[in-house]
Amino acid sequence: MSLAPFRHKTFWYGIALTFCIAGLSYFLAKLPFLMILGQLVTAILIGIIIRALIPIPEKWFTGIQFSNRVILRAGIILLGFRLNLVDIYHAGWRVFLIAALCLSFGITVVYFLAKLFGVDKKLAILVACGTGICGAAAVVAISPQVKADNNQTAVAATIIALLGTIFTVIYTLIYPILPLGPDGYGIFSGATLHEIAHVIAAADPGGTSAVDMAVIVKLTRVALLVPVCFVVAKMVNAGTKNRFSWAELPVPWFIFGFLATSAINSLGIIPTSITDFLVVCAYFLIAMSMGGLGLNVHLPSFGKMGAKPFAAAFIGSVLLSAFGLGLVLLFHLAG
Repeated sequence: MSLAPFRHKTFWYGIALTFCIAGLSYFLAKLPFLMILGQLVTAILIGIIIRALIPIPEKWFTGIQFSNRVILRAGIILLGFRLNLVDIYHAGWRVFLIAALCLSFGITVVYFLAKLFGVDKKLAILVACGTGICGAAAVVAISPQVKADNNQTAVAATIIALLGTIFTVIYTLIYPILPLGPDGYGIFSGATLHEIAHVIAAADPGGTSAVDMAVIVKLTRVALLVPVCFVVAKMVNAGTKNRFSWAELPVPWFIFGFLATSAINSLGIIPTSITDFLVVCAYFLIAMSMGGLGLNVHLPSFGKMGAKPFAAAFIGSVLLSAFGLGLVLLFHLAG
């Protein structure tokens, strides 16, 4: 990564904006209604409102994107300090199977719905992978594999960010009436929601165990980004002269950082007071990324191009939620 952006004030203005959103969401989440949504969902909503009401200088988005991607990953790595590796072992093969099945279901259903609605093939692939794998990060990773243009990538990322936010709010509100305990709700959230940030935000009302399970399941989907990229690239380039490049595959290295902090926490060598503080820091960093996520939702960018893929992704997301809930109940993981 180039160090050039760090030298510009506008880069720091973008980061400062997400920092302020995270701080504001922390205090607003203590209010009665917003307490139900929690700090993380509130941060996304604040970002969307700010972007809709206030023109944000384009140069600030370098810092905003940094919060949305790099700071998010730093927060996830620190979040590992609340997890014991034994928990991952106890999750069992059924949890990982649910993650893989939901990923496959989400990509397949959204892609065919998009094609049914007459959406361009490249945009259909981007929206499908964003829904099935890991949100905007998957869109950006898949984009060069299918040779999508910047406009297609931007529309797909906006659709996924907006949809993920809508479903995060819905999940938060319906959690009390779902036939799921904290662990089951965490598995359900991790297997069916879009961004990692959405997953953590939605699972938060379920408590520590819900978030831990949600992160484990979601990171399983993220890890599958590499093989999916490989398959998509092979399919798209079949019969063409374009050569496949292993160097272009996006390896989610931050997963290893998350496992490393989890391993350190499992050893019990760091005092609980310190790990508790690191987890608080993790949540604040993730709230910053949530603010950045909300700021990236540019509603006017949909236009004529966004309506059909949004409809396909929305219907696909509803079906994915039902499919994921059914799997959790089928595998007797509701508790």
